[in-house]
Amino acid sequence: MTLNGWAQIALVLAAILAAAIPLSLYIAAVAAGRVSFLAPLERAIYAAGGIGPTRGMGWKAYTLAMLAANAAGFLVLYAILRLQGVLPLNPQGVEGVSPWLAFNTAISFVTNTNWQAYSGEAAMSYLSQMAGLAVQNFLSAATGMALALALCRAFAGGGLKELGNFWADLVRLTLYVLLPLALAVGLAFVAMGMPQTLAPHVEATTLDGATQTIPLGPVAFQVAIKHLGTNGGGFFGVNSAHPFEGPSALATALQIWSHQVIPFALALTFGHVVRDRRQGWALLAVMLGFVVAGTAIVYAAEAGGNPLHLAAGVDPALGNMEGKEVRFGQALVALFTATTTGASNGAVNAMFDSFTPIGGLVPLFLIQLGEVLPGGVGSGLYGMIVFVLLAVFVAGLMVGRTPEYLGKKVQAREIKLAMLAVLVLPAAVLGFTAISVVLPVAAASIQEQGPHGLTEMLYAYSSAAGNNGSAFGGLTADTPWMNVTLGIAMVLGRFAYIVPMMAIAGSIAAKPKLAASAGTFPTHGPLFAGLLAGVILILGGLQFMPALALGPVAEHFVLAAGKTF
Repeated sequence: MTLNGWAQIALVLAAILAAAIPLSLYIAAVAAGRVSFLAPLERAIYAAGGIGPTRGMGWKAYTLAMLAANAAGFLVLYAILRLQGVLPLNPQGVEGVSPWLAFNTAISFVTNTNWQAYSGEAAMSYLSQMAGLAVQNFLSAATGMALALALCRAFAGGGLKELGNFWADLVRLTLYVLLPLALAVGLAFVAMGMPQTLAPHVEATTLDGATQTIPLGPVAFQVAIKHLGTNGGGFFGVNSAHPFEGPSALATALQIWSHQVIPFALALTFGHVVRDRRQGWALLAVMLGFVVAGTAIVYAAEAGGNPLHLAAGVDPALGNMEGKEVRFGQALVALFTATTTGASNGAVNAMFDSFTPIGGLVPLFLIQLGEVLPGGVGSGLYGMIVFVLLAVFVAGLMVGRTPEYLGKKVQAREIKLAMLAVLVLPAAVLGFTAISVVLPVAAASIQEQGPHGLTEMLYAYSSAAGNNGSAFGGLTADTPWMNVTLGIAMVLGRFAYIVPMMAIAGSIAAKPKLAASAGTFPTHGPLFAGLLAGVILILGGLQFMPALALGPVAEHFVLAAGKTF
């Protein structure tokens, strides 16, 4: 680790926070309907869809509208993927995607997971990339933000029966937040050297006379929304490690900024909506603390190098550079790794399969903590609020009082629903992993033996159920078993979490908002922030540490002893 590396990390994080503060105010204004510079287009969309933007929805109607929108998105994307061979904008002449892979990919992009069991430049037409995958990048991100704002409104007032209008929230967040940001970031990426063209791939002759295909396509703007929407699905198979998708250290820094700025801003937006900015800063402090800690551990592990390489005489000053790009360096790789896996963004600029065991453990554990650090766009905030309710419940048990949060009593119904949501992730991850490592048809997908092979499978289902989308390389994911079970894990991780969360929002919204008293436990200071961080860590540790001990932890001690499997 170097001072230069830490300066790069600090500079990127400072840029994120500097932008998140004004963006949080802007998102709050958009949510309240106070932004209207695209009013004619907004009204046209409402008219075309028969949407009454002022017609409020209770939590059930809001949730059903969200589920209907996502079901329609799945069907449209599935059809595009299956029929891309006969649809236009297919200069490479790629065939339609197989039924199993189309099922997995459509669910993946609808749930904001963006798990990719294919190489985009070889398997997807330009139409599929733009009208299919990129559109869902916008809609899945806007869906998460809309749900988060509905939960914010539940805490903002008392005796509420409505949480807003899902369709209006979806339209406004897309038009006023995601589209303008994607346009600005996309243009910046074009200036940095990312392709943005409908021209076919280029055939080049190498120095030894061989033919090489150089893939092109509408890359820059899809990369912009894949990060801004914490989607992560790459245009190319190797994602942001590709020189056209990650052309420089500056482009990598902008990608990190892009996938962090909205989740951090939404934490502060929560404070604006509930009219107590300190609450937003408390949530942001916990999120930022985990990001810094995760970055530091990955940086230290990878800069320290692989013990086997060091024993073979590799220069220790380089650290563990296997699977990494020298144009990024260890510092930006560490920050990219911690932020993407903490932010439900499956983008990668290095191959996790080549990390040291501890370096690979960190992104896996950040996903398993619930993708709330800072989590996906919207999903990170509502996931964090679920943990907040559990934290105030623990605090209430300590002092013998009915727990409260922002003037709302947190009672048995909310805690039961919160635990139902929290248990979705371990049930899907550990259940599918346990079956897949013993079932021959599934275990055949594992490339490595021993703990590393277990980690490959554990990471796959953690990534799917956590709606992250990154992967340990080496796992053969394009099989019927993996496509179907990973798809089911994605659905559970997204919608089986959302439904109880929205039930919590409906229950909280209906309750009266009580004034703070002398006995009210403050939830905006360092004491509560520490309690919240502890609850997140303890839940993650209790649920997943036994599996981690058999995977990356065991591999770490084997390598430290100078042995391999």
